[in-house]
Amino acid sequence: MTVFENTKKVEIQRIRKFKTNEFYPSSLGKPEHHIVNELSMAVRAGNRIFLRGQTGFDLEGNFHGIGDVAAQTDMACRCVKQLLEEAGGSVKDICKMTVYILNREDRSKVYPVIGEHFKDVYPCSTGLIVSGFAMPEMLMEIDIEAVISE
Repeated sequence: MTVFENTKKVEIQRIRKFKTNEFYPSSLGKPEHHIVNELSMAVRAGNRIFLRGQTGFDLEGNFHGIGDVAAQTDMACRCVKQLLEEAGGSVKDICKMTVYILNREDRSKVYPVIGEHFKDVYPCSTGLIVSGFAMPEMLMEIDIEAVISE
């Protein structure tokens, strides 16, 4: 018997599918996004949930918090909560969180907001300072992986 014979298939559910050229707004005074990728906001694979990196965009494609990293973090955390619930989970299922910040000095503004939203969750977390994001208005991004307990 091979190692693959005993593996059961996992159902994959793609939540809030979108096309990048239709999602990113031209309302920020920039030309429309011409790169066309088909993505999902969340993917549930069995009892695991993977979220698209969340920024200042709400789930309808409106950007919040231009120049305000705390407001962007708040919007990102609200979207995390909603997406996890739509996938059948909750913030209590978060296992791994990766936080990307543009400016090191913004750590003191970002992490208290994250702490408010994910109090008593205790995920593993990695924080990174990066040189830029997909759009210049973005000051932070949060990436989440969750597992729904059986």
